[in-house]
Amino acid sequence: MNNQQNGGSERRTLPEGVPATMKAAVMQKTLHVTIEERPVPAPGPGEVLVKVMAVGVCGSDVHYFEHGRIGPYVVEKPIILGHECAGVVAACGEGAERFRPGDRVAIEPGVTCGRCEYCKSGRYNLCPRVQFLATPPVDGAFVQYIVHREDFLFPIPDHLSFEEAALNEPFSVGIHALNRAGFRPGQTVAVVGLGPVGLMAVAAARAFGASRIIGCDLEANRLAAAVKLGATDTVPAGPEAAERIRQMTGGAGVDAALETAGHPAAVRTAVAALRRGGKLSIVGLPQDPLVSLNVPFLCDNEIDIHGVFRYANTYPQGISFLSAGVPGIRELMTDRYDLEDTQQALHRAMTNKQGSLKVMVYPNGR
Repeated sequence: MNNQQNGGSERRTLPEGVPATMKAAVMQKTLHVTIEERPVPAPGPGEVLVKVMAVGVCGSDVHYFEHGRIGPYVVEKPIILGHECAGVVAACGEGAERFRPGDRVAIEPGVTCGRCEYCKSGRYNLCPRVQFLATPPVDGAFVQYIVHREDFLFPIPDHLSFEEAALNEPFSVGIHALNRAGFRPGQTVAVVGLGPVGLMAVAAARAFGASRIIGCDLEANRLAAAVKLGATDTVPAGPEAAERIRQMTGGAGVDAALETAGHPAAVRTAVAALRRGGKLSIVGLPQDPLVSLNVPFLCDNEIDIHGVFRYANTYPQGISFLSAGVPGIRELMTDRYDLEDTQQALHRAMTNKQGSLKVMVYPNGR
């Protein structure tokens, strides 16, 4: 995969109709994004050039924008953010035969080596050589065109909007979290934390055939959105949340809990809401990496805890679910911005948690 900052002397000839230059929203430093004119990258062997039509603003984008780092991933030079994306194929490199110009595609943002033990065993999300869009130093999708390896592009039907296809990225996190928990139709689940990832996890649980889906969050707008996406019940976050979840399940607790808030209290709520033999998938990353847990409870009840790192082998299933229709998903998209206004989009997502659910950026116009 080509980093968007490469180009110039290595540039190949692009087909007619593809411009020579494009606009890119570049984060120069924290809280500061500028619009630059850059060469349109040409696809190499096995690569495809995609005209980016919609990009969702992710919590990780906001974190890099505000703090300049997430754990060990540090922004050390100007970077292009954005990784939840979909678009239209503009050109194909040598040997790239799965797509043709004009095809509509969702972009899985992590390109892996395909050769290490993790890739070969199907757990390619653990590949140590992955290049993930908008994870330093790899540039992301707040650009008009992007080059991507063809095996990480997936066709989308005409009736699926580019915005919905872009949401397949956070949707995939929910699918993977449920897979990690061995979730089965008819089981019960609590989703603790209803940001965009948590809300898409609610949608994933509905698609998986959960009999009861309990959403938990501080914000009323997120609780309401969870109901539209399939939550059967909601609980305000707080000290009594776990007990209320247990009461809703006849005192037993839920079969699975997904923690997506990235807060120590949310982790403890998720654990306490589980039934005996229950399974916890931890998605969120708390600021303080050390979280205290009730170890006797974990042992006495044989609670299984699963870490969740992105996803693997989820994109086709996610597109299938989305193509069949996910009630409430269009209402998630509360804010829309042109590429030139990417800084405002990031600021909106950072500061308007009580009003905004999913902020979308349109690199090539709405």
